[in-house]
Amino acid sequence: MDPDFICYRGFQRYSIVRTATPASAAQAVNQLKILLSNDDGYRAEGLAALGRAIKPLGAVTIVAPDRNRSGASNSLTLDVPVSATRYDTDAYYVNGTPTDCVHLAVSGLFDFEHDIVVSGVNDGANLGDDTLYSGTVAAALEGRYLGLPAIAVSLCMTPDSPRNFALGADIAAQLVRRMAREPLQGPEEGPIILNVNVPDVPDGQLRGIKVTRLGSRHRAKPIVRATDPRGRDVYWVGNAGAGQDAGPGTDFHAVAEGYASITPLQIDLTRHAAMSDLKRWLDLE
Repeated sequence: MDPDFICYRGFQRYSIVRTATPASAAQAVNQLKILLSNDDGYRAEGLAALGRAIKPLGAVTIVAPDRNRSGASNSLTLDVPVSATRYDTDAYYVNGTPTDCVHLAVSGLFDFEHDIVVSGVNDGANLGDDTLYSGTVAAALEGRYLGLPAIAVSLCMTPDSPRNFALGADIAAQLVRRMAREPLQGPEEGPIILNVNVPDVPDGQLRGIKVTRLGSRHRAKPIVRATDPRGRDVYWVGNAGAGQDAGPGTDFHAVAEGYASITPLQIDLTRHAAMSDLKRWLDLE
């Protein structure tokens, strides 16, 4: 077996491999089966960089939106059917959202089971409350909803930064390699979701990696009014606000200091600390 491939050690109880020739079946059965997606579309530079970094680690399948779907969050397409079109070997685009892409790929599009989902490398940061809107993070969350460990990776760029998507992709590859050899579980039952933000710096200038919590932003900028060619009012969503809760320990602070930020996410949105106060407010206790 190729020494670059990682043998699967068991995120799930079973693994169904894709149809393979007799000569390749022995190699394929133990390969890590990695699903890649994004929200920038299948032609995105970040997805290409991620594919190059991840492909040496196992059997890679790409299922990505047919166009940019940034900000799609966890939306599923329910009003019309979606289709998957092959555009390269083991690579498909879908006329839907990032969540659609992962849902299709994990829920029956293929005759095998994936072992891990990696989403990105996003063209821009997904820090703090960005995670609620992000299609990149949503693709990872959908993988976790369906029982797989998942990683979302974003490159935190500035107008004059080098667009070093390979750096973000290399961090993702390191995490996939480690998770394959030592599966990581969250405090809740099941595999974990990692939200990774990497500063866009030249090779050799990343200061390291920090485990962080999500920070938060100030309120978004006001909408931008414009007029279309027919004289009708149209509106652009305003830019995201600057970091508000952005001190030490947050993802904002780590990236600003030149570190890659890794934040473990959870699915449970319950504000548990408010449960007792809510019961008292409702006169239930």
